[in-house]
Amino acid sequence: MLRRQRSGQARQALASSLAVGLLAALLALPAGAGLLDDDEARRQIRDLAIKTNERLDTLSKGQIELANQIQALREENARLRGQVETLTYELESARKRQQDFYVDLDGRLRKLEQGPSLDAKPGEESKPLAETPRKPASDPAAETREYESALNLFRANKLKEAAAAFDSFARAHPESALTPGAYYWSGNAHYALRDCRKASEAHRLVVSKWPANAKAPDALLNIAVCQQELGDSKGARTSLEALVAKYPDSSAAGTARQRLKK
Repeated sequence: MLRRQRSGQARQALASSLAVGLLAALLALPAGAGLLDDDEARRQIRDLAIKTNERLDTLSKGQIELANQIQALREENARLRGQVETLTYELESARKRQQDFYVDLDGRLRKLEQGPSLDAKPGEESKPLAETPRKPASDPAAETREYESALNLFRANKLKEAAAAFDSFARAHPESALTPGAYYWSGNAHYALRDCRKASEAHRLVVSKWPANAKAPDALLNIAVCQQELGDSKGARTSLEALVAKYPDSSAAGTARQRLKK
């Protein structure tokens, strides 16, 4: 409404200005040349007013079209912003589901790893006494609680605290059956914190010290991912090839084969 009022006011002002200019031009003609008759003067003023109105209409249409385009761009920007927010939420949800899956898988693997050790206790009586001194110093139940506490931090997305907790566990319990998992999850936490160097260091310890551990294939795959992100494409390819060669039947090896094809 305000735009129409302004457009009408501008049209009237321009028409009045042109009319005044035309009358001034007529009055300025030499006396011998004669004056145009009233009909001719009115016709010229009318034609001039029509042209002026046409120009104003064109200008108004252009302004309206521009305003419509700006509004359309605003709506498109809002739509894209909504899509970005939706995709961000879905990505975060997928990451959380994957994180929960790996935490659950870690628990299952630990149960499998701890099973044989419990069954082997009766047979340990025949082992030499020199092999037993370290075991009384460890408390498996306390270690499990400490490990679970670190996992809960990771599950709660408290990545910095989780990385510190896993690192502390690994230093305090170097001989624990849970230590490979501690290094593995420490590497994952550091990677999520965008610290690929520390992540690679933790995963390399898993691969080098516990190559038979169930987490070793995934640790080697994570090393390749970090190498790629750090710009070491050659090193990443070498790690992927080593993964396929050492752990051909693992799911991580399947992922490595797909990446090697690219």
